[in-house]
Amino acid sequence: MAELQTVNEDLRNERTKCTFNQEELTNFIDGGAENTDMRRNIANFFFSEPRFKDEVPVEYLSHQEHYEQSIRKACIFYEKMKEWEEISNSNTMEIYTVIWTSGIDTAILKQSIPFAVHTIMFLPSLISQGTQEQKEEWVERAFKYTILGTYAQTELGHGTFIRGLETTCTYDADNEEFILNSPTLTSYKWWPGGLGHSCNYAIVLAQLYTQGINRGIHPFIVQLRDSETWMPMPGIKIGEIGSKMGMNSANNGYLAFNNVKLPRMNMLMKNSKVHKDGTYEKSPHEKLTYGTMILVRVLIVKSLVTSYLMKSATIAIRYSAIRRQSELRPGEREPQILDYQTQQHKLFPVIASSLVYKFAAKWLWDKYSAVTSQLERGDLDQLPELHAMACCLKAVGTADASVSVTSCRLACGGHGYMNCSNLPNIYSLSTATEIYEGENTILLLQTARFLMKSYETVQLGNFVSTSETLSYLKIYNSLKRSPWTTTLDCMASAFFQVAGSKIDDCYFTIKRLMDSGMAQEDAWNQTSIKLTQASEAHCRAFVISIYVKTLETNQFSPELMAVLTQLGELICAQWILNRLGDFLQHTNLKPNDVHSIQLLLEDCLKRIRPNAVGLVDSFDIQDEILDSALGSYDGNVYERLLSEANKSPLNKEPVNRSFELYLKPFLKSNM
Repeated sequence: MAELQTVNEDLRNERTKCTFNQEELTNFIDGGAENTDMRRNIANFFFSEPRFKDEVPVEYLSHQEHYEQSIRKACIFYEKMKEWEEISNSNTMEIYTVIWTSGIDTAILKQSIPFAVHTIMFLPSLISQGTQEQKEEWVERAFKYTILGTYAQTELGHGTFIRGLETTCTYDADNEEFILNSPTLTSYKWWPGGLGHSCNYAIVLAQLYTQGINRGIHPFIVQLRDSETWMPMPGIKIGEIGSKMGMNSANNGYLAFNNVKLPRMNMLMKNSKVHKDGTYEKSPHEKLTYGTMILVRVLIVKSLVTSYLMKSATIAIRYSAIRRQSELRPGEREPQILDYQTQQHKLFPVIASSLVYKFAAKWLWDKYSAVTSQLERGDLDQLPELHAMACCLKAVGTADASVSVTSCRLACGGHGYMNCSNLPNIYSLSTATEIYEGENTILLLQTARFLMKSYETVQLGNFVSTSETLSYLKIYNSLKRSPWTTTLDCMASAFFQVAGSKIDDCYFTIKRLMDSGMAQEDAWNQTSIKLTQASEAHCRAFVISIYVKTLETNQFSPELMAVLTQLGELICAQWILNRLGDFLQHTNLKPNDVHSIQLLLEDCLKRIRPNAVGLVDSFDIQDEILDSALGSYDGNVYERLLSEANKSPLNKEPVNRSFELYLKPFLKSNM
């Protein structure tokens, strides 16, 4: 379409208003100019592959056609990954992290890769939980994709409560083998990505029984399908779980076992071990088994939350810059809808959230890398903090992302409802993150356990052992004596005051209930609403503090620093106003101060307005990744919408056959 080569005039004018160097922000987001170059080179390498082009948009394919096309593309995708490894001398995980973070995979597959779990869960589990002998047996094959694996943990009747899993694996010492069974309908494995028809191996989590004793949950590597025929192995019942709200190319499956026999060495034994005679050697650190889940939650925050926020913000901001509607002043040209304050209020906080969570995700990734190194040396001291922060950041971040994507879709009106805007697809992917790898409420309660244990330590006067993310527990009360201002530092301290106060309230509520004779478990349940709120408050305080610290510890140009400060002030004002009761109850904020926060929010919208397009341009998301008729760089929205409409199979002929079959007889019968 030749007419799409010209950039929309309104969008071109918006770009001339930008007051900062966009490449400076792009490089910072990527972690340096080198990383920006690498990301762009990887994207160009993959998108130059003609075999990824779709003849028919995915929404017009049947369920089976969609899956088969995804498998075809996934095989090409992994071929290209191998090619890039050879060209760039990079390793698989480095490349895949870039691909996952930037959204190259979902752009190519349109939803998700059928065997993505192979890379993000199966391989890391083999590496982190297998013995040296087991790694020599399995890891190279997995890296070369001569086997394809998934991670089978969740069951039909159990999800987040791992200890409740019902699949059993009983050791037979006479034959030196395990016998795997699914004793109930609810013990069927349910949901693993790629399990349906795409993988021939799985790491299966099951209740281990040796010498008649239940030893708890342990991981086993199981062959599911014959490598030549792909038929299920004896005793294996396997299939796909069916159509879902989204991610229909993920090939999520179900799995059941009937006396499936495994060699003894198919239990991953880096931590716990079963000897030939059935003697069980317990891991000195049981929680190491859950390392894969922590990794995936870290990756969700690092790669998906920020990706969905940035993509939806880019689409909605660019569309709002070219869309003109109504009359702001009678007789004048219809204004860009981005000039309406209500539109700015919907969208600018999404830009701010993108960066707030991006900076927090960097801290989380660095923390994960540091703790992983410590674990190799047997140091588990910081594992509880990592687990707690991965839980709450995943929970709060994915919830915020889903709300923000919806806000962006609604800001685009009817056009945002169309699949070709890509906003419905982004939402279906985003809302899925709220439930997989731990339902968000459960994760907030897991963080709350860490908060309560830590606060008990503080109550006992042991401030030294307080973790980095809870250091504010020593000072949050004293902060309430400071006068209120709308500076970034003052607002950031208010988040600490809310979090500390809520933690304190939960701790003493539980204590009071237990002192009255209530069992600890019942007291916990009775306080669970407040506990989830305390975890969310802790998470938001942490996220804001990391944002402020990022601004303080990096040498940004004055122009960029001004814009980043405005975004920080905006998200603080937005979150304070959203939880105004908490801030009035628990901080130095007084009712007379509320008006100043509303004024700050409105002023931030006004100051950010000239840089709105420049900010989303600095996210540097290629058109192929945005995959949106509304959000393309050139801004030719209406031409693209018509072009997408004409791809509908119904437009291949002027009269559909249903006219002769149904409409014509129906009309004649009414004459």
